Amino acid sequence: MIIFGVDPGTVLTGFGIINFHKNELIKIDAGVIKPSAKLELAKKLEVIYDDLSRLIKKHNPDEFAIETAFYGKNVQSAMKIGYARGVSLLASVHNNVPASEYSPREVKKSVVGNGAASKEQVQYMIRKLLAINKSNMKFDESDALAVAVCHAFKMKTISTKSGSWKSFIEANPDRVVGD
Repeated sequence: MIIFGVDPGTVLTGFGIINFHKNELIKIDAGVIKPSAKLELAKKLEVIYDDLSRLIKKHNPDEFAIETAFYGKNVQSAMKIGYARGVSLLASVHNNVPASEYSPREVKKSVVGNGAASKEQVQYMIRKLLAINKSNMKFDESDALAVAVCHAFKMKTISTKSGSWKSFIEANPDRVVGD
């Protein structure tokens, strides 16, 4: 299953594409979309939409996962993130890719085990989980990969629910903690 993760923003939009197959996570592509600072907001949103659409067509993902907006002190910043989320979701819908949304806390808890983890901790775990040696990875890129990994973990949990603890443990030996 190819999962396309997005960390939306109007200055930098992170994207991360992974393949989740037989409990193995493989990074396919990742990076940031950086519209020119000289552009007006509407043109920045167009760049984000166009680049995400191009990447979706190139990689043909099965699933699209995006981070939800969180409430901050700056209303203008929250609104701009909302606009970036909107065009990101629109790119997903226009390309017939089902979308799921995850809160920042949910992503951090899924990847690091702590919903209050720092960006550095998330990036560290993403590097380990996906065997990435890139030294100049931006937080937006690792956050987008974390959203995709979170979605993979959620899909795995949903697909392995059988009502039996024994079958869950057999299907998820990596999630069992010893004494």
